[in-house]
Amino acid sequence: MKNPSNQPIARSPTAEAASELPQARPRLNSQLLFGAQNEIVIEHQGDEYRLRITSNGKLILTK
Repeated sequence: MKNPSNQPIARSPTAEAASELPQARPRLNSQLLFGAQNEIVIEHQGDEYRLRITSNGKLILTK
């Protein structure tokens, strides 16, 4: 294949190289988690954590 501009041709990464790329973090919208509530309980390794929205719109996680 000729490259008239002499610029490098972008190629997709191989399967091996792609497995080394960092994976995107899952992203959840807080409205999906909270709905109309301002506090939810998250169970982690047998412990309960409370995630709440403050009056200033910040998130606080407590055990």
